[in-house]
Amino acid sequence: MNKRILVVDDEQDIVDLISYNLRKEGYSVFTATDGETALSLAAEQKPDLVILDIMMPGYDGFEICRLLRQIPATAAASIIFLTAKTGEIDQILGLELGADDYIQKPVSPRVLVARIKTILRRSAEKIRTETIAAPEILRIDTLEINRQNYTVKIDSDESFFPKKEFELLAFLASNRGKVFPREILLRRIWGESVYVVDRTVDVHISKIREKLGKYGALIETVKGVGYRFKETGL
Repeated sequence: MNKRILVVDDEQDIVDLISYNLRKEGYSVFTATDGETALSLAAEQKPDLVILDIMMPGYDGFEICRLLRQIPATAAASIIFLTAKTGEIDQILGLELGADDYIQKPVSPRVLVARIKTILRRSAEKIRTETIAAPEILRIDTLEINRQNYTVKIDSDESFFPKKEFELLAFLASNRGKVFPREILLRRIWGESVYVVDRTVDVHISKIREKLGKYGALIETVKGVGYRFKETGL
């Protein structure tokens, strides 16, 4: 089945250029030039990947990314920011919101297509690996982590976790008792092609612990090494 890609940019010539090159590669492409249309199309078409500009009228790219991560139909979709914003703070914010990559304009179509193929391949490999490695639903006391629909429930109450926070939590919980250095977690969750600093893992762990409440204590810091999910209960 052809992968479905949503291209969102307020510059029509960029949309046309990207769409042309993606269709040449066999992808099904949908386009939007504003945030409201993008969100509506995403909910309707359920894309495998979204290419997203940041500076747009109405909803900006950061807001669209945050909302896509809250919609069940798009929570697991890969997201690439393609933007002229070059600041490190913008890049960190984009990745922390759950983007899989952050690419600065201008970029050649061939390079963009290569990055897209890498992300889609990594996503497919991750799904295959996770299906084999752990059950779709992990239950620890009254904590439930559903890897199929990206939801977390505590005492039957659902709590929202952006994509990267969810993947980090699910990965640690699927490998209880094992210690993972930050660099391993970075490669496993963010991939080889995305530059993020060790501090990114720490920030995500802090947010995860806060949302888990009493279960936050299950994620242990191993000083000088990284993190692990306790093998035994609280």
